Amino acid sequence: MQRQRTLRNEISCVGVGLHSGKEVRLVMKPADIDSGIIFLRMDLPTRPKIHATAANVTATLRATTLEENGARVFTVEHLMSALNACGVDNCEIELDAEEPPVLNGNSIDFFKMIQRVGLVEQDKERKIIRVEKIYRVDGEEGERFIMALPYDGFRVSFVSVNPHPLIGIQYADFEITPEVYAKEIASARTIAYEKEVNALHSMGLGLGGNLENVIVYNDEGWLNKLNYPDELVRHKILDVIGDMRLAGFLSCHIVAAASGHALNTQLAKKIYQGARGMGEGKRVGKRF
Repeated sequence: MQRQRTLRNEISCVGVGLHSGKEVRLVMKPADIDSGIIFLRMDLPTRPKIHATAANVTATLRATTLEENGARVFTVEHLMSALNACGVDNCEIELDAEEPPVLNGNSIDFFKMIQRVGLVEQDKERKIIRVEKIYRVDGEEGERFIMALPYDGFRVSFVSVNPHPLIGIQYADFEITPEVYAKEIASARTIAYEKEVNALHSMGLGLGGNLENVIVYNDEGWLNKLNYPDELVRHKILDVIGDMRLAGFLSCHIVAAASGHALNTQLAKKIYQGARGMGEGKRVGKRF
């Protein structure tokens, strides 16, 4: 039996948001049994709580946004990914702005912070959603999809398709454990095409990005050194791990082709709704 876990002590960091460019202080604190992951907007008068669940996803343009109680947080996927990989069930996350700090543009700093402070077991069994049928979400154009298959464990396989000859088709497949995550996934940064940067800025996006926290490419090559030769697809897997945590702790095999936050979170909602209907921690669906 796996027991629920929370942080041993609180931890904090300061940085700027990837899209907002605003300075933000983040504090992660231990939380009670069955609390789940909760964001608190400390900059707002009522300090509203926003539960990190698939039901609270309201936008997915270049990031995953959660809204509840009249407040929102966005670009939560990197932090959620680290919390998932570390096996944190319950945690309160205080923010004094609407976006967590981007730090290095990946999840390695969050992962190390959690590992450094350590976790404590709590006196209740962890709720694991064991997928027992195939869930699938397809993109409108028919070439993109994400699916969850029955599997004993948590595994992610991803095909990234990019028309740029520098990137092309990338594929990666990992059984997600803390050790694999730390070595193979956590240091993969988000990506941007140089020609898109001005357009993103005009939309109020990417204002906190730089060559330290974003890998940027143009028609000639990369503008910065890669952490992995296939860093793009590894970051896509990092995002999937974060977005799927919004459904809960899953036992399944995620298979995706060119998926993004929109499809990821639609799949998370399907699984989350199925689990809610049957009682969390139970098997979802029937095996084909």
